[in-house]
Amino acid sequence: MTTTTAVLTPPVEPGKLTQARWAVSDTLTITRRNLLVWMRVPAYLVFTVIQPVMFVLLFRYVFGGAISIPGGGSYVNFLMPGIIAQTAAFASFGTAIALAQELKKGVIDRLRSMPMARSAVLTGRLVADTGRMLFTILIIVGVGYAVGFRFMNGVGNAIWMIVLATVFGMSICLISAFTGLAIGDEESVQAFGLIWLFPLTFLSSAFVPIEKMPGWLQAFANNQPVTYVVNTMRALALGGPIQADLLKSLAWIAGILIVFGPLAVRAYKRAG
Repeated sequence: MTTTTAVLTPPVEPGKLTQARWAVSDTLTITRRNLLVWMRVPAYLVFTVIQPVMFVLLFRYVFGGAISIPGGGSYVNFLMPGIIAQTAAFASFGTAIALAQELKKGVIDRLRSMPMARSAVLTGRLVADTGRMLFTILIIVGVGYAVGFRFMNGVGNAIWMIVLATVFGMSICLISAFTGLAIGDEESVQAFGLIWLFPLTFLSSAFVPIEKMPGWLQAFANNQPVTYVVNTMRALALGGPIQADLLKSLAWIAGILIVFGPLAVRAYKRAG
């Protein structure tokens, strides 16, 4: 009588290229899921599209006649880069609120228990929200053209302006992802976003020339990321010096990504 011994072969771990391909596929799947949710919930559409349109009309027709631009020029041309930068920043509210909701409902725990790349939940959210932000920015540019805004520095620089606004908004989404996962309550997350985003955008060069602010505010307004980004976008759209503000903008964006990227990943690992 002979005895047959089964030899168990240990599973072969997929190569790095295969793992990367799976991670990209999972990220695209989560991105599609998040975009479908956004398109099927009217409240998301109202918040992300109607609100910035209201800001354009409010500043253009209510405050525009009362604000003079040093050196002359149209206020709407001065205004629109600031509105676009604000739209990109405010789009991050959706990131924080959605992650807080999914964390509270246990959706993130269920997704993490599935056989998929662990990075896909966070990266899929960021990719979807960046796409949503770009869509909103293009709508705001169209509304700006309807109320008199014009690019004065060529199509190429106009495209770069939109790219910079989108990259800036993506970096702010990373901050919001961290706060949404760390706080975990949608009402608290929304209140916290209002506390820091509103002052950051309004105490900048987005809506009025900094020279018109009180002296004690000018030091802050002149040295914060929104001002650098808006000044760069304005120069790209209308003409003027670009390099100095662009380098400072990229430095701020890189700093945000370096600091809040690991923080968001850490908060995601601890969530649940």
